This record gives sequence, structure tokens and C-alpha cells, in this order.
Amino acid sequence: MSSEPQDTKGDGPWDDSTRRKFENKSKSEYYDPCQEAAQRSYKCLFRNNGDRSMCGEYFQAYRECKQAWVMRAMAK
Repeated sequence: MSSEPQDTKGDGPWDDSTRRKFENKSKSEYYDPCQEAAQRSYKCLFRNNGDRSMCGEYFQAYRECKQAWVMRAMAK
């Protein structure tokens, strides 16, 4: 099994044009700077058997990160 996308004829999302765009993208174009905060909130939920009340600080940190990221993106 290959890690290459199966569709190379342009019939799906991985045609030659999108493949070139993805391979030549800038480092931050598809990077979510809040991914670490999201992972921490998932880990908290896992540690606490899904008890959301135990993870409020993690959720708030993620919301604040995401809000700041969206505001920066809108300013550009």
C-alpha cells in the first residue's frame, strides 16, 4: 500500500494541480497553531473518562487560541 494518493487523472481532489499546490505550499498555509491545545483537551477528556467539567481550562485555552488565530487571519 502506498502513501501516494490513488487518483492522479484529475477526477478527484488529488489531481496534478492540487498535488503541486500542496507539495509547494508555504509551511503555515495548512498548519493549525492551536493543534497542541486541541490535543491537550482530548487527552484531558480521555484521562477523566469524558468528564467535561474537569477540562474547562483546556477548552478555554483552545477557544482563546482559535479566536486569536481567526482574528489574525481576518486581519490579513
